[in-house]
Amino acid sequence: MNKKIWLSSPHMGGGELKYVNEAFDTNWIAPLGPNVNEFEIGLEHYLGDKVYAAALSSGTAAIHLALVLLGISKGDEVLCQSFTFSASANPIIYQGATPIFIDSELETWNLCPEQLEIAILDRLKHGKKPKAIIAVHLYGMPYKVTKIQELAQKYDIPIIEDSAEALGSSVNGQKCGSFGTYSILSFNGNKIITTSGGGALITKNIIDKQKAVFLATQARDNAPHYEHSSIGYNYRMSNVIAGIGRGQLEVLDERVTARRNNYNFYKLNVKNKNLLFLKEPAGYFSNRWLSCILTPSFEIREEIRLSLEKENIESRPLWKPMHLQPIFKNCLSFNNGNSEKLFQVGLCLPSGSNLTSNELSKIVEILNSF
Repeated sequence: MNKKIWLSSPHMGGGELKYVNEAFDTNWIAPLGPNVNEFEIGLEHYLGDKVYAAALSSGTAAIHLALVLLGISKGDEVLCQSFTFSASANPIIYQGATPIFIDSELETWNLCPEQLEIAILDRLKHGKKPKAIIAVHLYGMPYKVTKIQELAQKYDIPIIEDSAEALGSSVNGQKCGSFGTYSILSFNGNKIITTSGGGALITKNIIDKQKAVFLATQARDNAPHYEHSSIGYNYRMSNVIAGIGRGQLEVLDERVTARRNNYNFYKLNVKNKNLLFLKEPAGYFSNRWLSCILTPSFEIREEIRLSLEKENIESRPLWKPMHLQPIFKNCLSFNNGNSEKLFQVGLCLPSGSNLTSNELSKIVEILNSF
């Protein structure tokens, strides 16, 4: 059996153990401590010093807290990008709210501004103003930030920016993770940097950060005993894994460069012109978290995927849209067919920052055989 080539495996930089050992040496084995504080400061500096970061147990927790902070509750409607991972939508259900799914445009594969406005006008006509928009930077490619923000401002609807896959990406020099009313990051094991599991909520002011941290630590009131006047959550990141995050932040730019180099290698060396790559619009900078191709048909996509699998190489179809998922089958959606087509013919290629040149060449050889 050939050595496994993973889609996107963790890649340690070597400096993580220093901070983890500090946590052990000082007995800060808790959901607070110096590593948590410094990791948050590092994220804030990286994103541009105009934001505040709350380190949490997952990106899903961050989306959930964003919804809580926006006061979204039972009966409310939230507009959500359909072409995404289910974690973008599940927290809407946690709050008893209703997701309404919006299809994609083909330049970035993200939230379609035209379908978004159609959906907003439809809900207003029915007396149901949406309470939030969840927009995702898919595979590291930023969504149409300017157009989505214009619509959000026009109709006075806050944006939750799902930047789980886009740490290191930017639009006109501004980092993804700093555009939304609230923004979220993920440090899951397959992300561009990882803390094994974890995420962060990014806010625009310190008050919202403090509220998020309060809610994430079981909403314990300031009292000598345990007093609770709000429902809280066990969502805070531990000091141990925040140490991993501090070490990972030190190599983040290297990881972005490596992932972009993977994409450039594929683009340069895949000779089959029927396999198409997603280009960066003007002013866009993608971290290329995953390099993806579009094939001519579902059948060819499956031939390629199974050929890679036969050689112990992991690849994966693009996300199955949320409006096609069984759990969301009764939800309203506004579709143009784009995400369904992308799901049928698209494939994610191995994209880890620790891929070797031999591994990349092997993958390209298989792609060129088609």
